[in-house]
Amino acid sequence: MTKPHSPSAPVEHRPTAHDPVAAKLSTLDRFLPVWIGLAMVAGLLLGRIVPGLGHALARVEVDGVSLPIALGLLVMMYPVLAKVRYDRLDSVSGDKRLLVSSLVLNWIVGPALMFVLAWIFLPDLPAYRTGLIIVGLARCIAMVIIWNDLACGDREAAAVLVALNSVFQVVAFAGLGWFYLSVLPGWLGLEQTGIDASTWDIARSVLIFLGIPLLAGFLSRRIGEKRRGRAWYEGQFIPRVAPWALYGLLFTIVILFALQGDAITSRPLDVVRIALPLLVYFALMWGGGFGLGASLRLGYERTTTLAFTAAGNNFELAIAVAIATFGAASGQALAGVVGPLIEVPALVALVYVSLALRKRFHPADGSPDAPITSRATANPAKESRNA
Repeated sequence: MTKPHSPSAPVEHRPTAHDPVAAKLSTLDRFLPVWIGLAMVAGLLLGRIVPGLGHALARVEVDGVSLPIALGLLVMMYPVLAKVRYDRLDSVSGDKRLLVSSLVLNWIVGPALMFVLAWIFLPDLPAYRTGLIIVGLARCIAMVIIWNDLACGDREAAAVLVALNSVFQVVAFAGLGWFYLSVLPGWLGLEQTGIDASTWDIARSVLIFLGIPLLAGFLSRRIGEKRRGRAWYEGQFIPRVAPWALYGLLFTIVILFALQGDAITSRPLDVVRIALPLLVYFALMWGGGFGLGASLRLGYERTTTLAFTAAGNNFELAIAVAIATFGAASGQALAGVVGPLIEVPALVALVYVSLALRKRFHPADGSPDAPITSRATANPAKESRNA
């Protein structure tokens, strides 16, 4: 029997434990790996066969920020951040288990694990090794929003954790870079290096790639609900803008891979060497975050959010730092570019793993079940009619 509900709050259809994963996704999301694969191939081919395209795209920047990539990331993040119910953020900020777990995974476990993996897999390739360590230091503040939403994680928790990571990124990135590239290798008798990353460079990255879409999302909900009500906002406005998250993601992937298409396709063996520690890193970080969340009984939604915020990395910041310090044609920059080459398909696969594991969770574990359709393209009004 359907429970009565307020007309101002659309009810989302709840899945049963036996629903297949594919049935929980819209048609667009069901073929997401295909679209992403095509975008990656298109970017690589464009960068390889169109003379001067990579250099032309690289020149379209302002103060070191690539405008095409910035545009793609902003379009990608805005719809998801417009869905966040900002009046519920206090329930996340009071969850000390979630906040502490995220900080430990992101700023202690993540950088240390990437340091170890980089030295284990690339002891003879210092440029790639340094690039990977920089990737490990750049915690995700952009694409993790998409992966969390596709996996039906807690949007409000993701917003809080991403904001928390942003603050720590501004404060700690340069210091951790100095520690992992110079101090710790010196203690261990290993080769030392350094990075050129000012506090302003890092803060600028955070302000552009998180601050702008976060402010736009907040104002959209505040103004939309004030003028038309929550039912209209979530039942009509959100379904209209939601698909743009995936469009922005695909556009970003095409541009990013076009920028380095020639370098990636001309050095396939180097890409494989860089990819191996990255695959291990994503698997361990995601698995560790998911296992920790489950053991703390955070519930499916917040467990998923914890896992994806731990596994994701800020590739834009890592690439920018590598280029600024070592040059656009350096091995460090190539390692940064290979990061999303591996992260995108790996975390898309983990989205499906998350959805498959959702039936093992129960409402009593801490949070309500997530809606049956992927949140990136769900239509709350349609789900309300089906409830």
